[in-house]
Amino acid sequence: MNLHKTLATVSGMTMLSRIAGLAREILFARAFGASAYTDAFNIAFRIPNLLRRLFAEGAFSQAFVPILAEYKNQKGDVATKELVDHVATVMTWAMLVTCLVGILGTPILIYFIATGFKNNPEAFHASVVMTRIMFPYIGFMSFVALAGGILNTWREFKIPAFTSVLLNVAFITTSLCVVPFIKQPMYAMYAMACAVFVGGVMQVALQIPALIKIGMLPRIALNPAMSFSDLGVRRILKKMGPAVFAVSAAQISLMVNMNIASRLTQGSVSWLAYADRLMEFPTALLGVALGTILLPSLSKANTDGDKEEYSSLLDWGLRLTFLLALPSAVGLATLSTPLTATLFQNGKFDATSVAMTSKILICYGVGLIGLIVVKILAPGFYAKQDIRTPVKIAIGVLIATQTMNYIFVPIFAVAGLALSISIGACLNAGFLLWSLLRRGIYKPEKGWGIYLIRLSGALALLAAVALWSSSQFDWVAMHAHPLQRVLALAAVMAACGVVYFGALLAMGFRFRDFKRIAR
Repeated sequence: MNLHKTLATVSGMTMLSRIAGLAREILFARAFGASAYTDAFNIAFRIPNLLRRLFAEGAFSQAFVPILAEYKNQKGDVATKELVDHVATVMTWAMLVTCLVGILGTPILIYFIATGFKNNPEAFHASVVMTRIMFPYIGFMSFVALAGGILNTWREFKIPAFTSVLLNVAFITTSLCVVPFIKQPMYAMYAMACAVFVGGVMQVALQIPALIKIGMLPRIALNPAMSFSDLGVRRILKKMGPAVFAVSAAQISLMVNMNIASRLTQGSVSWLAYADRLMEFPTALLGVALGTILLPSLSKANTDGDKEEYSSLLDWGLRLTFLLALPSAVGLATLSTPLTATLFQNGKFDATSVAMTSKILICYGVGLIGLIVVKILAPGFYAKQDIRTPVKIAIGVLIATQTMNYIFVPIFAVAGLALSISIGACLNAGFLLWSLLRRGIYKPEKGWGIYLIRLSGALALLAAVALWSSSQFDWVAMHAHPLQRVLALAAVMAACGVVYFGALLAMGFRFRDFKRIAR
């Protein structure tokens, strides 16, 4: 498999999804700005997203994909299909129970997750209603995670990468075709919550033809007890236990941050969400895409006992990450105001929101490399079915992150939450790397010293050009001339890109050196 080509394909699909997501956020910011209602929506959307990442995409995928790859490579299609059927049956019934309990217990969840809403009954009530509407999304995404794991193991990456576009399509359609006709802001928010439900249904529907094509559409049994007794299912559940702790550390940290933000200035939750959207662009294009294609290849190398290939895959992923993530981090930090003002300052999104979101974005830029590198290094453990090590590291990082919140939030307000996450991500990446090196799982290939020196030179030039060129414009004052502002931002970013990649080429970089064929 040509990893370079596959990465380009997955990143392209992910880029489409993120562009659609950005369009969604632009429309959302224009219609609603940052208010108590937008805070309520973001809190409500976080709850099913938390559970989705905790049990579906996160812990489940990390436990399921390596064992599925083992079955596919060693036991054949019949045994693999039987495993898929049993896993799907257990997951379906578990999600039905989870959704029912979650919908009934929503007020309790909101009470503990957004304590700042206790003094705002309208925001609390809106959060409860919207959470109940969106809660089935976790069930839909569980099936999508199952389908994605299967398709990725069969090296069919396009459909899983494209899937998230459909949620944004549902959002955008609702924003343009439904919200303008609703006069009450609260009911307009309810319409956006319904869009999440519809988007989940659309994402499930997209998976079915692809699964039929490879003969792996799961068959759901009415008796989950028999499926639960399957040895493969029990192995996955056993691996999921530690994986839940590993993923939950980051998600718990995020939810604690949302809770803290709900007690800060009104709009803080929304500012954090808008900055998240911009930060997710490079995180998804690099971290998620690379992690998606690396895990099946690493699992195969582990099954084959090819230690050299295993280490080489990790080295390739890290070099590519440093090449593209570091300039993204510099860009977020130096162009935070131009990006925020150009993309979001419209309608009800005012200059105060620009300033606050920009500060958060700068803090995210500090730890962007850590956020992405974690997604490259963690599969190095998951592919070996070692989930305990990332768990221990993640728990330590959770404690460190929340300790930093006590230090940074009084100083930097809501931006302090982003700074804590960033430093925590860098600590996480550092400990993962140290553990891989100590165990001899990853052995860096030659040339890293000169590689980093060249990157540092190009990054210094990039930062200088970004700061100087962006200072030539008053981005907030250009609010009245949106087209000129878009063109100015495009020119600044183009200049930064030319300088960075031009400097790399002048120093001897050749991008063909990053091509990679997985064995």
